[in-house]
Amino acid sequence: MLEAMPDAQGSGEREETMTDLFKGVSRRDVMGIAGRFGLTSTMLAAAGMTGAMTAPQLASAAEDTEKKRTQSEPKYQLRYGGAGYNAQRLKYVHVGCLEFIQDLEERTNGAVRVEFIGENQICNELDCVKKTQQGIVDIFTSSTQNAAGAAPYYNALDFAYMFPSRASFYHFLYHPKSEALLREPLRRMHRVQFLFTMYEARGLMMGLKYKDRPTISTLEELQGGKNRVTGSQPGRIAMDLMGLNPVPVAWEETLDGLKQGLIDGAETWMSAVAAFNMTPVVSQAVDLRFFCGAEHAAMNLDVFEKLEPEYQDAIMESAYLTQARIQGTHEAALVNLIGATNPPIPGTVFDEYGVRVATLPDQEIEKAEKMCAPEYVPGPWEQWRERINGWANGQDVYKEIHAIAREIPKDTLVQDVSPRRWWNA
Repeated sequence: MLEAMPDAQGSGEREETMTDLFKGVSRRDVMGIAGRFGLTSTMLAAAGMTGAMTAPQLASAAEDTEKKRTQSEPKYQLRYGGAGYNAQRLKYVHVGCLEFIQDLEERTNGAVRVEFIGENQICNELDCVKKTQQGIVDIFTSSTQNAAGAAPYYNALDFAYMFPSRASFYHFLYHPKSEALLREPLRRMHRVQFLFTMYEARGLMMGLKYKDRPTISTLEELQGGKNRVTGSQPGRIAMDLMGLNPVPVAWEETLDGLKQGLIDGAETWMSAVAAFNMTPVVSQAVDLRFFCGAEHAAMNLDVFEKLEPEYQDAIMESAYLTQARIQGTHEAALVNLIGATNPPIPGTVFDEYGVRVATLPDQEIEKAEKMCAPEYVPGPWEQWRERINGWANGQDVYKEIHAIAREIPKDTLVQDVSPRRWWNA
């Protein structure tokens, strides 16, 4: 039997964010409710509530949720390391963590119970994958770029301009060839089972020095400054080729880097800016769309393989349902909650903080692509392509994914991509 893990208790970081986590309820009340009914049940309850809430409402919902979750003794208890996420942040970046937990527990009639441990309490963006491989947690969430530090095959997703649209990424994710091109190498090399992900192509989030400047419309306006980059090696290659001076900065240090002016901009995606309170120090969100932004969930493969087939099937079905839900809810949040449009819709986060979305003209995106994409500038990418192809049993991974991503028209809407069960499509 897999080891049980009780709900995690408070920490210094939680004390700073708990008020934002449940709007309308004090930190002390939330901690009291979580102490009585468990943090996971409290988060699941909050995730199902809209608008401001009162402490009695939250307590009642958490009690109902906990009763429902504990009607029977679980056969397996899984620990889910949620990096820096909590219920509030998951409303901005629709990763699907809580929806997956809820569906899996219901689908297995409580035989599989999952405890969510977020806010960097058990693992952070950079080490969640490592702690999953070590068996400290069973499931984790992080960006694929941050996971690539310990599981380098994730770099296969990061070639510049491999995905021409958000829809093209989801099309690849459901494609039967995604098994051989993405999931099987991750299982074989890194012992992780890829479950589900959101997708939002990465751009540059510019600091306050750009507040009084005209809205950026050319690549040249971005060149020369220092910009944060993730641990993704292909991401750094692309930024170097575009003259964007990549500076490796950990996600947890990015906010301070922007605030203090140590970096001019940060390579990330728009919903992350809103979720992690970066909007006060970001003036322009440049929609450069130059490589993959995927906050995903994956599972320790050894744990998965020890489960009976019926529970393995349940996990895959819950992952599929969560993936299909993410596809729609994250798109809606980008427009209606984040404000990732030009101009942002009134009342959205970007509208409230005056963040301008800089939508570069098609010719500027084409210029950037020709400066850094492997199909136009193959030399700098050869080493990584060779390495990844070797890990993927000799397949030309970039060429294969690039072709799949272009099977659908470039203007296909995300909601028009039909979900498929990728393991038996």
